[in-house]
Amino acid sequence: MKFLKQFSIILLISFLGEVLRYLIPFPIPASVYGLVLMLAALMSGILKVDQVKETSNFLIEIMPVMFIPAGVGLLTAWETLRPVCVPILVITVVTTVLVMAVTGKVTQLMIRFEKRGKK
Repeated sequence: MKFLKQFSIILLISFLGEVLRYLIPFPIPASVYGLVLMLAALMSGILKVDQVKETSNFLIEIMPVMFIPAGVGLLTAWETLRPVCVPILVITVVTTVLVMAVTGKVTQLMIRFEKRGKK
């Protein structure tokens, strides 16, 4: 029964994200709205981590299974993807390295800023 209640809370927040996606005409996925709502509810204390913890952990554990259909879809579309495979791989590698570098620099700046503030 506990899992059903926790899953219902998560579904309700996801539904509210869908409603926001419908009402706000920005090109933002409903799942992002739902995540922002969940963050706001957790940070404001409206929702406690214990109220969704077990079901959240379960959903995170089974997440890799959710990628299987997408992987199979890519395999079935291989003939279409073959001509653009090299550019996609180059873009993926370059953007991954760029994101890692920017994240590292921002983290270093934040650590330096925090150390200066403590002095």
